[in-house]
Amino acid sequence: MKALTVGSATVDIIATIASEDIERMTLQNSDTAFLLLQPGRKVDAKSITTHTGGGAINAAVSLKRLGFDVSSLVKVGDDHNAEKVMDCLEDEDIDPSAVSVCPTEATAVSVMIAAHDKNAAIFTHRGANGFLTDADIAEEKFAGRDLVYITNLSNQSAELFPTICARAKAAGAFISANPGILQLTRRTGPLFDSLKHVDFFSCNFEEARALVPALVDRTGWERHTAPHGDRDTKVLTIEGFRVTLDDYFRRMHSLGPSHIGVTDGVNGSYLSVNGETHFTPAVPADVVATAGAGDAFASTLTACLVLGEDTDLAMKLAAHNAASVVGEVDAQSGLLVIESLKARLD
Repeated sequence: MKALTVGSATVDIIATIASEDIERMTLQNSDTAFLLLQPGRKVDAKSITTHTGGGAINAAVSLKRLGFDVSSLVKVGDDHNAEKVMDCLEDEDIDPSAVSVCPTEATAVSVMIAAHDKNAAIFTHRGANGFLTDADIAEEKFAGRDLVYITNLSNQSAELFPTICARAKAAGAFISANPGILQLTRRTGPLFDSLKHVDFFSCNFEEARALVPALVDRTGWERHTAPHGDRDTKVLTIEGFRVTLDDYFRRMHSLGPSHIGVTDGVNGSYLSVNGETHFTPAVPADVVATAGAGDAFASTLTACLVLGEDTDLAMKLAAHNAASVVGEVDAQSGLLVIESLKARLD
């Protein structure tokens, strides 16, 4: 099976800080928390490490280890960090032919600070990631692909999402899309228009919640207020809207995708297949860092669906791969090969 991942390539610098060495403040009237840095103070880190990351590279490594023949369509700068990205592709035996170079922008870099619950605060310079052109996504790059997996796109690159979807569908590929929050909230209209080409759309619970106002506006205002008091019903609440998860799935299916996924961290994950909802609980894990867990879950689930695995088994395999990833400081070291993943499930 041939796969193409599309999206970002970054170099991740990860600083792990002991919880007692950095202050955390949590607001009482919301779920928001902040890590507090004192100006001018040096904070001792337990470790500072450098890794290759980015949604498209993480997904490419995941799919390769699951048995796919993979290429990654990303854009990097003409610099030393680009060499690190290319070395990663070579080490994982991922085809680099779809990688393009931007001579005017640096390769993207993320700086992550992991402390307390290990859900890293991230500083990102998106660099070359945001400068894909029409030539970079030429039709021949999609030819012969069984799967096209589209991750977060930023800036100018995000404007090409409709074209990427159309060209992937014209090539006969199964299309999986896992966009980021800015793409969902700032380019919602083109995203919705393109879902007619997408087979599997996935995001996390907070991203799904952010989509609700625009989704109701696009699909109709009937029954957009869910009843109160039913604790067994999952509800997306935002700006006066109360939409049940089942209603969210129904509305998203009406825009095109046959598979709609929502991950909710330790609360488990949901997948609707043509209106039939499946659930899998999160797998207990000793969390070192949470970066990359979403990439691991969505890419593994996509791979299993394309390979024809039973839906519930596919979700369990995805949950176990995500649990393996959060046991490592970076987004790739914990990604398992398919044999190890099935053995872990057993």
